[in-house]
Amino acid sequence: MPQGLIEQGKDKRVFVYYLLVSLMNSYGNNIYPNNSIYELMIKEETNKNKDFKFVKGNLKFAVIGHIEWINFIEVDQLPQPGLISHSKRSLEYPAGGGSVIAKRLSELTNSKVHFYTALGHDFYGKQCLNILENMGIKLHVAWRDQPTRKGFSLTDSEGERSITIIGERLSPNHNDDLDWNTLNEMDGIFITAADKELLKKSRFAKTLCMTPRVGLNMINESGILLDGLIGSNLDPGEHFSLNELKLKPKYVIKTEGENGGIVFPGGRYKAIKNKKNNVDSYGCGDSFAAGILYGLSSKWNIEESLNLAKILGRNCSEHFGPYENSEKL
Repeated sequence: MPQGLIEQGKDKRVFVYYLLVSLMNSYGNNIYPNNSIYELMIKEETNKNKDFKFVKGNLKFAVIGHIEWINFIEVDQLPQPGLISHSKRSLEYPAGGGSVIAKRLSELTNSKVHFYTALGHDFYGKQCLNILENMGIKLHVAWRDQPTRKGFSLTDSEGERSITIIGERLSPNHNDDLDWNTLNEMDGIFITAADKELLKKSRFAKTLCMTPRVGLNMINESGILLDGLIGSNLDPGEHFSLNELKLKPKYVIKTEGENGGIVFPGGRYKAIKNKKNNVDSYGCGDSFAAGILYGLSSKWNIEESLNLAKILGRNCSEHFGPYENSEKL
């Protein structure tokens, strides 16, 4: 059994389960699914992925989750005790997992992406609404009396970042007077923050993916089967054992940045190299997650979905902030 497929010696029985499922899928799946709405040309050359030509389709997506107003700051060095760092450039935009995933999905489909969220009744909340809607995303906002969550993302010359968040994460819930019926029309839904009833309501979508930051207890209590549970294996806030899940998702993916990651069932996968210098890692994991949702919603196999996800994550690291050409947005 290859080293690294079992999380630090944990989850042996769960791994055997996923290994058996993987072998069964490989045996029975001799036909690679085709999707007439896309042309994906990914070639292998000395085990390295090349770029691909992607044609947008019309899949319908929704995101349920949070927004954070983030000040992105490029510094000469990340903060250290007693030292002063100097900013080279800065940007302020609505970000957080929900925003980044919604934006990335909107770049992959011709259909309007619906984003259900909660914002504070304040200047930053209104700015988030205006900017994201100008990006072409359809927002469904539950307005709160609490302040909109804010934060700082500091990036050094190597593309490494440090994030500080201020305030409570504002999440939508099933009692909010929003157009929840639209969820029934979705091909895919991604959730970064919600309540248990919204998790159940979202299961009507053909494909449902989440981040473990939603909360493992809430996921277990909802009793729903996920198509994908995607999180960082390097982030303590997203680390978990597979044994903690009552229902094992179709796919569990744990990312590890430039070291690739692990998919259950399947095993380790490699990252792809940057075409350009690594500028900023903010939003790479969320971009990756959007690619997984798109691929699974398109009925691609997991290898094809991972290829798209890796390219989206890689591309996000090559510009400052989570959005390409953000200086012009």
